[in-house]
Amino acid sequence: MNISFSVKIPQNIRYGTGSLRFLEEEVKGRYKKVAVFTDSGVHKAGLTEEPVRWLKEGGCSVEVIKDIPAEPTCRQAQDVVERFLESGAELVVAVGGGSVMDVAKLASIAVQGEKVSDYVEQPLLGRKRVKSIMIPTTAGTGSEATPNSIVALPEQELKVGIVNSELVADTVILDGNMIRELPEGIAAATGMDALSHALECYTSNKANTFSNLFALEALKLIFGNIIEACRNRENIESKNKMLLAAFYGGVAIAASGTTAVHALSYPLGGKYHIAHGISNAMLLVPVMRFNRAACHKEFAEIYDAVCHGNARKEEEKSEWLISELSGIVKTLKIPDKLEVFGVGKEDLDQLVEAGMKVTRLLQNNKKAVTAEDTRRLYLELM
Repeated sequence: MNISFSVKIPQNIRYGTGSLRFLEEEVKGRYKKVAVFTDSGVHKAGLTEEPVRWLKEGGCSVEVIKDIPAEPTCRQAQDVVERFLESGAELVVAVGGGSVMDVAKLASIAVQGEKVSDYVEQPLLGRKRVKSIMIPTTAGTGSEATPNSIVALPEQELKVGIVNSELVADTVILDGNMIRELPEGIAAATGMDALSHALECYTSNKANTFSNLFALEALKLIFGNIIEACRNRENIESKNKMLLAAFYGGVAIAASGTTAVHALSYPLGGKYHIAHGISNAMLLVPVMRFNRAACHKEFAEIYDAVCHGNARKEEEKSEWLISELSGIVKTLKIPDKLEVFGVGKEDLDQLVEAGMKVTRLLQNNKKAVTAEDTRRLYLELM
């Protein structure tokens, strides 16, 4: 493996139950005003209360921006960024899932005269203006670790990633209590997103020794904890491990990159507003089955790391991985047909056309993906 790579990750990670208390230490004597980004669901669930309390204990005044939309458009993200700039806050703290963290990261590089649409066109334009702290309330997106921010472009019926190392958070707090009350369906969708990240990064053309280290550790944690973490509210240990796995998956993305699962998922979210984790979960088995011939070695290495079974041949090990993925998807009750979301064969041409435009990710796939391959993969879900 002779691939040149570089990676920038958050400099400060606080992990474990009760780690929210370190917020006071992070801000005391450094900041006077803090903006907390969240969404209405997280806010109504009371999950911003403890972070706000610790920020105030640290001597900060706090402005809560509590209406960040799910899977925001470029325009919606811009609206939030403008409100942040008007607030005069010196630090941004994100308490939420991927969408909240993605918008918060954009705010951290925002300056008057530049727009989110400018970053879509010129991803490297932005420079870090204020520091950011990420507190994920789901164990899946890995946004707390990545240099990426995803926004929707409704006019193109697509989502795009703004990738800039300046977006990387300065501090991450992973506290299992923040996902304790997460509904099983959301925990499953986001957990499958984390699984997709780790598996795709490990099998990516851009995989390297650094990304593989984090991807494989994430896979060990996910295979051992995802079902328990989704189903058992009281198992904080499993929830902490899923938060750590999601973070590791984000680090793997920063050093490697996702592949055809995410590439074909983006049109499903962009046009049909299917939750990102669900669309990834639906595509994961079909795409990995498609990739199998090109990924026998990687699949076998994953088997050896997470299974410790008796299979000896690479083919047997890769069969186990596909079967295990199918079992997790079924156990977590992930939908297996796009018709549930109103997507039919009449939409196929548009899906194929949109999916094939995501060349940034398709080129990472070890097995080349043609338009006809894309058509067959979508058809498996119809």
